[in-house]
Amino acid sequence: MKKVVIAYSGGLDTSFCAKYLSADQGFEVHAVSVNTGGFTESDIKKIEQNAYALGAASYKCIDAVSMFYKKVVRYLIYGNVLKNNTYPLSVSAERIIQAIEIVSYAKRIGAKHIAHGSTGAGNDQVRFDMIFQILAPEIEIITPIRDLKLSRQEEIEYLKGKGVDLSWEKAKYSINKGLWGTSVGGVETLTSHEPLPESAYPSQLEKQQPEKVKLSFEKGELIAINYVKDTSENNIQKLNELAAKYAIGRDIHVGDTIIGIKGRVGFEAGGPMIIIKAHHLLEKHVLTKWQLQHKEYISSWYGNLLHEGHYLDEVMRNFEAFLDDSQRNVTGDVIVTLMPYRFMLDGVMSAHDLMSSKVASYGETNSGWTADDAKGFIKILANQNKIYNQVNKGV
Repeated sequence: MKKVVIAYSGGLDTSFCAKYLSADQGFEVHAVSVNTGGFTESDIKKIEQNAYALGAASYKCIDAVSMFYKKVVRYLIYGNVLKNNTYPLSVSAERIIQAIEIVSYAKRIGAKHIAHGSTGAGNDQVRFDMIFQILAPEIEIITPIRDLKLSRQEEIEYLKGKGVDLSWEKAKYSINKGLWGTSVGGVETLTSHEPLPESAYPSQLEKQQPEKVKLSFEKGELIAINYVKDTSENNIQKLNELAAKYAIGRDIHVGDTIIGIKGRVGFEAGGPMIIIKAHHLLEKHVLTKWQLQHKEYISSWYGNLLHEGHYLDEVMRNFEAFLDDSQRNVTGDVIVTLMPYRFMLDGVMSAHDLMSSKVASYGETNSGWTADDAKGFIKILANQNKIYNQVNKGV
């Protein structure tokens, strides 16, 4: 039989694909889930049971949390990446690693086909197809939902007709949970003016009293929380749990999709938002003016290209090399106060803090130059605009 590896989440779309390809198209279906954070053991067990019930020949859950952090998330931290100054790329970043792992698995088992459940109206179809085509041009991509233009109800009726009657009731809100945040979609996000209600978010407010947290960074990576060391990916998850109790990190992102339409999505990303802002504050203290300036546009390009599926372009490795090198002195502690629905950055402590220089104290004293030095510097600094105004006076 023809082997097909399907990117299987256990939702309606990928469940339709699994049944359709095995029952109607004669494929030997190998269902694969890629865990980039957010899966519990019970989730995985249930997804596996459903995959076999739908006719899959095998099921595999690939743990890619560590790879996700090392290959993508740490560069989002190094770059303080927020799409449109708002969104930490929670879902789009995951899709890249998921696609790479799916291709790798398909090659290992000798599959000549890969399937996914994306529609023709979103970003994921672009991300998956691009990665698949670049890494495995010899493997055929199959997309039943996109090609057949099926409605949700048509998928449900097909599955019922095949004797599959799992619970396909459409949840009021679509939740996608991962290491780098949780996306939330609902009827409100299809509008331009309605906010998501409190109940739509996966975490509800539990704590009222402010709590101080100390984040320790070493060369840009979060190595400890309150002096307790752990892997960076574990620290991200721990901070997610701390922030969730305060309902921190909620917002709605409005952005331009890859296919040219505007889109709105809610998200909850307490850990990522705190880490990015804390890391950025530490950088302000330890990096030079020009490092900060050039990092800003390089990071913006990195985030935009990642969002649109261009992860495998070599320019991304060039950006990563710059971002890696920029973190040599980004070591120190950042004190953060957690409060209901928000957080505050209190300050930093670092051996590399450029405010610790004995040359001068801003607006107070200096020992590195004289009054005459300052006047001469300012006079020369004004030269360009003095000349411009003289030449163009009255013109």
